[in-house]
Amino acid sequence: MNRLYSFEPVIDADCRVLILGTMPSAASLAKAQYYGNPHNQFWPILSQVFDEICPEDYPQRLALALRHHVALWDVAGSCLRQGSLDSAIRDVQINDFEGLFAAYPKIKYVFFNGKTAQRLYDKIGRREDIDYAVLPSTSPANTQRREVKLEAWMAVRDAAEI
Repeated sequence: MNRLYSFEPVIDADCRVLILGTMPSAASLAKAQYYGNPHNQFWPILSQVFDEICPEDYPQRLALALRHHVALWDVAGSCLRQGSLDSAIRDVQINDFEGLFAAYPKIKYVFFNGKTAQRLYDKIGRREDIDYAVLPSTSPANTQRREVKLEAWMAVRDAAEI
């Protein structure tokens, strides 16, 4: 099993919301793109949350997130994993969240893209000055209907617009 490394955060000084995945999938790592698996519903759902057409171009997708004050990162900075399933993640090195929050003090909301991201993050403890919520995973492994996921994900818009 090889050690995998996540991407740098997508963030700017105006971000108020941080969306955390666990670790990019094999398809995402191969494309060097957050949520790069074409079957992952993240970008279509985030676009719908903000009432925008989902861009095909990756830089435009990142711009959509930042335009709405949404940052992206993963809980795991590195891990061992065979395949793409969160359940296969082993030997996790957690990213430096204290450093991130110190550098970007406007972040007041953290949304976990699935329960595994939340479980990994909770190993380091939650801050009292940040609100946290778990959203249904946008991964193709989560077979919930898209409408159910979208309803929960609307909380991102509410937090980003405060």
